[in-house]
Amino acid sequence: MAHPKLFLKPGREKSLRQRHPWIFSGAVARVETGAVDGGTVDCCAADGTFLARCCWNGASQIVARVWSWNDEPVDRAFFVRRLAESAARRAVFSRIGEGGRRLTNAFRLVNGEADLLPGLVVDAYADFLSVQVLTLAMARRLPEIVEILAEQSHPAGIWQRSDVEIRRKEGLEPETGLLYGEAPPERLEIVENGMRLLVDLHGGQKTGFFLDQRESRRLVGRFLAEAAASRPPDAPPLELLNAFSYSAGFGVSAAQAVPSCRVLNLDASSGALALAKANAELNGVQSDCWEYLEGNAFELLRKFRDQGRKFDAVVLDPPKFAQSKSQAEGACRGYKDLNLLAFKLLRPGGLLFTFSCSGGVSPELFQKVIAGAAVDAGRDTQLLAHLGPGQDHPVALAFPEGEYLKGLAIRCL
Repeated sequence: MAHPKLFLKPGREKSLRQRHPWIFSGAVARVETGAVDGGTVDCCAADGTFLARCCWNGASQIVARVWSWNDEPVDRAFFVRRLAESAARRAVFSRIGEGGRRLTNAFRLVNGEADLLPGLVVDAYADFLSVQVLTLAMARRLPEIVEILAEQSHPAGIWQRSDVEIRRKEGLEPETGLLYGEAPPERLEIVENGMRLLVDLHGGQKTGFFLDQRESRRLVGRFLAEAAASRPPDAPPLELLNAFSYSAGFGVSAAQAVPSCRVLNLDASSGALALAKANAELNGVQSDCWEYLEGNAFELLRKFRDQGRKFDAVVLDPPKFAQSKSQAEGACRGYKDLNLLAFKLLRPGGLLFTFSCSGGVSPELFQKVIAGAAVDAGRDTQLLAHLGPGQDHPVALAFPEGEYLKGLAIRCL
């Protein structure tokens, strides 16, 4: 089947030849009559050389996204193959642990451009799938995608969580609701690295939970276990400040690693703290070891600083401060203020686990900002590890925009 052709301006094909999957409106010289928003076009260099088969949306700043670098049909068989390949790459999550239970049953099944399915996110939560559609082209194919997912994964239900503002840039309204099978319960139990956690697929963060922090939660537990093991037998329990705690995944991981660890979960949402308390009870956390505090993290950390309160570890996992590079300067001020306060709250030898999910702030810039905060706090520090998503959230090497989450594990001397 012949598709309308999109011709790039002379010299604007370099990024596409380097496998970057987006084409911006400023790179386009012309597009042939017949191109339909949400349809397929063939992207060509100025001389007519075929470069890629793409989905088209003339109303978006990103006018085309690559379906395939090959001259191949983009039909049902195409999506069957791509979805099956994406699932096969996650086969590690089917492994069984001691007692015959899966160690983890919640993971990302499709990660958009990195899995060669632009605009599509699919997350698996136990027996349910949560789907997020970000582009017009994928929205038009959603019924077919749901049908294929049902055939391949046999879920109890498929729920849509396309309630994100970025869809408006594609001419789409936010949407949620049941797509297939039965609706998930309001609180669905999943297993992550042996932890039992309750998630909210209907209205929870992202598609229901921060699956991209799974490996960081595990590593925080490991670091705290090592810190506890190096303390004298008569030392008081470790104290962790879990700021922006949401449902306390980091807190539960800390409690599993160090049962005596005292955790202060801080969040601006009472609903999140209620879910955190439920997760603590589900995992048998000692009730006298945990506190819950509702409020603004910036204000409460300043209050702790003024009170002279100290912690052995701090987790900072704030929401996105910058939607784009144009907002990076303001975001960096926020990150610096927040981390400066954290450095002042840490005891000697204390650990800081700090994160940014702002795509407009690069990993290099984020580390520079945190280093500046340590200097202003008068703390000598050691970088112990770079933190980020697990292997179910791959990033295409030619697509740095996909690397939104970055984190640092730091020791204060």
